[in-house]
Amino acid sequence: MSKTPKAWAMLHAKCPRCRRGDMFEGQMYSISQNKIRQDCPNCGLYFEIEPGYFYAAMYVSYALNIAEGGALVTGTYLLTHNTTSPWLYCIVLIGGCFLLSPITFRYSRVLLLYWLSPKIHYQPYLDIDDKPANY
Repeated sequence: MSKTPKAWAMLHAKCPRCRRGDMFEGQMYSISQNKIRQDCPNCGLYFEIEPGYFYAAMYVSYALNIAEGGALVTGTYLLTHNTTSPWLYCIVLIGGCFLLSPITFRYSRVLLLYWLSPKIHYQPYLDIDDKPANY
């Protein structure tokens, strides 16, 4: 029985309890289908463990946006060495945060469930491979 690494499961947005089921429906950059599932298709974990639980993801999203903005501004400065044009930085910040918003949406919820939820713990007995060995 192989255990799924936590970093791999977080990167692929898998359930924090079984690390097998997908947390989201659809593709990351799909406008109409980028939403979180109600429960895990593998172990049945109900993701919104309390009413309004994902409102806390706004705080995680805010922190991710600040980190992304800092990285975008630093990268822009290192590439252009421009210190005179505020418009360059405004365009890069607004455009970059807009393009990164689907990633921020997903990973704010992933980080919330993996690191900031004391009620959810990894259950190794649920982390089983249902496919046959010669699949």
